[in-house]
Amino acid sequence: MTSPATTSPDQADFDRLQARCAADGPDAMFDELAVSLAARHRWHALFDARLMQARVALGLAPTGEIGSVPPDIRERLDERSLAACREAGWPLLEEGHVAAAWMYLRAAAEPAQVAAKLTDLAAGIEDAPDADDEEAQRRLQELVGIALWEGVDPALGIRLVIRTQGTCNSITAYEQAVSRLPAIRQQPAAAVLVEHLHHELCTNLAADLERRGLPLPAAHATSPSLLALLEAAGGLKGDPSVHIDASHLQAVLRIARVCTDEPTIRRCHELACYGCRLPEDVTYPGEPPFENVAEASRQFYGAQLGLDVAAAIGFFRAEALKARIEEAGTLPADTLVVLLWRLGRPAEALHAAVERPAGDGMPSTMQAAGMLPSLVELATAAGDFEPLRRACREKGDEITFAATLAAECGRQASRT
Repeated sequence: MTSPATTSPDQADFDRLQARCAADGPDAMFDELAVSLAARHRWHALFDARLMQARVALGLAPTGEIGSVPPDIRERLDERSLAACREAGWPLLEEGHVAAAWMYLRAAAEPAQVAAKLTDLAAGIEDAPDADDEEAQRRLQELVGIALWEGVDPALGIRLVIRTQGTCNSITAYEQAVSRLPAIRQQPAAAVLVEHLHHELCTNLAADLERRGLPLPAAHATSPSLLALLEAAGGLKGDPSVHIDASHLQAVLRIARVCTDEPTIRRCHELACYGCRLPEDVTYPGEPPFENVAEASRQFYGAQLGLDVAAAIGFFRAEALKARIEEAGTLPADTLVVLLWRLGRPAEALHAAVERPAGDGMPSTMQAAGMLPSLVELATAAGDFEPLRRACREKGDEITFAATLAAECGRQASRT
């Protein structure tokens, strides 16, 4: 992936540039220079040459400060600058110089295009590179840096960290780099963590069953299921064995609350069910309403699969009421709103959202990630704006009140 050795120009190269400029002008000369630089993989120099070419073509000095120029000239210069970024950046990325390429492509290319290329580059990285392989170490660090820390493809970044540094470091990386993103950007990376931990736990639990001389479920080879493995092991209630780091399990169950796709929710439910049988001395309490992380997670994820829905709603509704009375933060109320919304019960979600505490302190993790639907969105989905308007009058919220009027006008207009 590295560039071939670049060759320095000889005197004939300079003579050709001089002759081309004299015969056909600076623009043709810069084109010839660009071809020569590309052939020698001198991508940074190519970028500089294209910028000079653009400036000269627009009647500006080839180097130095530009100063004040008419808006149309500035716009054309910007367009050509971005083209130069792409011309230099894509070949650098092809050659595996990820950080250098990103310097050019950051403003000039669609992140999805860059992400697709990063995936190709990462395909050859199976395990942690040898410590003595400086080139492989550089390539890995740059891939993780751009995919994860620059946010180009957080899921790919997490996969690379899992593959080369393990579960613990991948959770830490997620907390530091991904958790600050909107929920929709977090979801693919969170799903990667869930799938990894689910696979790891299934593997460890299956190995334990074999050690105990117990038969594996018939479908294990094609469709590993923690619930089936637990059933085959007799549930393991009261059994002191632990098949995965409990702190990893609880962290992933918390992280995965942003996820909405059925396969991930199902894996989370299975992880939570496993967590419910862990000895108390290996677990730790979470933040309300997830003080018992595994049990509350079992209800949260299970309800989204249609399991014990009424019990789950009752549990989180009681937790939201308790937190409101004790002024214990907004996460319990936020969890109830999110769950009702995901269950397709917008009118109930709106009622819960209107009763939600103001939350003058730090926003909950769900609120910070943008997981909560807006009040107007809830009212629109419920087809009834009056409950929200009454709450707006009581709380003096004329902005949301006006938004409901505009939203209702929009609905009426779309029907005509």
